Amino acid sequence: MREIILSASVSLVGRGDYYKTSNPFLIQCAVRELVIAVIRCQKIVWGGHPSITPMIWTICEDLNVDYSEKVILYQSRYFEDRFPEDNKRFNNLILTDSIVGDQEASLLLMRRERLSRKNLCAAVFIGGMEGVKEEYHLFRQYHSHETVLPVAAPGGAALELAKELGHYDESHLPSIDFASLFHKNLKF
Repeated sequence: MREIILSASVSLVGRGDYYKTSNPFLIQCAVRELVIAVIRCQKIVWGGHPSITPMIWTICEDLNVDYSEKVILYQSRYFEDRFPEDNKRFNNLILTDSIVGDQEASLLLMRRERLSRKNLCAAVFIGGMEGVKEEYHLFRQYHSHETVLPVAAPGGAALELAKELGHYDESHLPSIDFASLFHKNLKF
């Protein structure tokens, strides 16, 4: 089964200016529409950001989908003392090693392991902060010809990425028809 990377988070105040354009409601809507659009035919692989993991769990429950077959959650052991409670629900959690005392190196290791997976056919970027841009560049290192889709409407780092990649037309409001966006741009 082909796999899609989800790189997403809700932007936080104090972590750059991403929060200024970030819309948590639209981030949630976009994540939900992505899962609905692809969950039956492709796996979703994401890093365990505490704002996204509960969303994925709830969506799988709402859809009555066997999440253990349809999603893969990556988490760095660096954050083990802060894992969201929802992590316990995923028996397909992949833990990556912690680099003692170095959060950035631990995150990089987790991202490299996740983004170098062989079956990846696309990466979707929603909301987020600096990690979204870092994950875009890593994804391109490993998968230079696969689809990348920065979703502009929810704002955050994904909006900036959409502008940088020419996926955003400043003369028009970005579409919030996420279902059409995903069906049009992702390979099924």
